[in-house]
Amino acid sequence: MTHQVLLPQVTSWFDTLEDRPLQELLKSPETCAIFSADMINGFLRKGPLASQRVDAITTPVVSLMQRSWDLGLRDIVLLQDTHEPETPEFVSWPLHAIAGTEESSVITEIAELRFARRITTIEKNSLNPAIGTIFDSWLAEHDYITTAIVVGNCTDLCVYQLAMHLRLRANAHNLSATRVVVPETCVATFDTPDHPGDEFHQIFLYHMSINGIEIVRNLT
Repeated sequence: MTHQVLLPQVTSWFDTLEDRPLQELLKSPETCAIFSADMINGFLRKGPLASQRVDAITTPVVSLMQRSWDLGLRDIVLLQDTHEPETPEFVSWPLHAIAGTEESSVITEIAELRFARRITTIEKNSLNPAIGTIFDSWLAEHDYITTAIVVGNCTDLCVYQLAMHLRLRANAHNLSATRVVVPETCVATFDTPDHPGDEFHQIFLYHMSINGIEIVRNLT
């Protein structure tokens, strides 16, 4: 099914996105971190919300993690849906990523990275990464991080919440050195007749950009 783009100026902006060298972004890798939203089976491989469209970002996300580690980055944080069975979210969405199930587990490609034991996992029971979680405490303890690279899914849901939280938290605390960067090739959203994926992907990336989040095509 084809869809008309809701806002032509958004598409014009989207078409201007450019690649950026990863090595340039990681000039000081000890001050950089990758934050990943929901790279779990329940959105990529198994269950009612799994999507081949979202699974397609597996290769670029894993590659980015590997290349960043090789360049000296050591902080990677997985923010992952790990739902309680009674969460009110299930009024809006089908049951998914219940704690203790395969759906709530990170995909194999990340779990088998050679540095996987050094990766931090933070469980969440909502779209937001910080409400009812330890995320803000983690950020406070790692206050040397000034560059945040955000990857994962979905662009208009958990990625948006994650990137905006990082940006707005920095704004609220006057952390002027903080950069939040989203590589477009490392984020995705689902596509249905009621949710045209390309449109929502582009519009929410655009909205992030006008709030001070850096959107690049790819980190090469």
